Amino acid sequence: MVCKISPKASFSEKEIFELVNSFHSNGNTVVKGNRNEIKSFKSGSFNFNIKSFKKPIFVNKIIYSYFRKSKAARSFEYGMILLEKGIGTPEPIAYIENFDWIGLKDSYYICEHVTFDFMFRDLVETEKFPDLENILRQFTRFSFDLHEKGIEFLDHSPGNTLIKKASNGNYDFFLVDLNRMRFHQQMSFEMRMENLCKLVTSNEMIVIISEEYSKLYKKSYAETFAKLSLYTTAFQQKHDKKRKFKLFFKNLIK
Repeated sequence: MVCKISPKASFSEKEIFELVNSFHSNGNTVVKGNRNEIKSFKSGSFNFNIKSFKKPIFVNKIIYSYFRKSKAARSFEYGMILLEKGIGTPEPIAYIENFDWIGLKDSYYICEHVTFDFMFRDLVETEKFPDLENILRQFTRFSFDLHEKGIEFLDHSPGNTLIKKASNGNYDFFLVDLNRMRFHQQMSFEMRMENLCKLVTSNEMIVIISEEYSKLYKKSYAETFAKLSLYTTAFQQKHDKKRKFKLFFKNLIK
């Protein structure tokens, strides 16, 4: 077993072990998907989440033991890096990895529970979302800051940004689902636009993001809009093709 705890955390190693061992019988389910499960817990007045990652298949048990860090380890380490760089994310507390004779058996990531008002997904799925333009422009500045700091968040998609109302019409943004990131000395224009292409589908939103980003970067609005539209269209076409293939295959094996 491997357990790494943040220096800022008030939990002992014994307490972390006990929490993880009781994961399946305690806590309130926040998200339960086919791959991962997130539960919320409370210790005194402190709220925190534990994410249980899907048990790896045979090959990945070996890969995550000897060749690549586990998703839990990467989530913890990337969360620490984001906070060091001034990027919002729930405070990492610890991660645990359990092993059997083959390799990684299961893994868990523990972080603070952030209370938020809505997710970026709500902006996309809700018609006439209140204060939409202001939020999008602030989110674009947040994304620009990520790019300027060389952070390529590979899962920069609608479900992975929590948004919290602050004062004076401002908003705070928190990235979640952190295990897929790359870090660069600098990011090219193409990398930046491709990184934004999973977020929105409507032309109206692409216009707002392009306007705001072009104010911050050395490209015109026309260049920014054209490139972001190109990457967004390509992503949507690929996504639709993949969805249709899955549906076809599912109907085929019925």
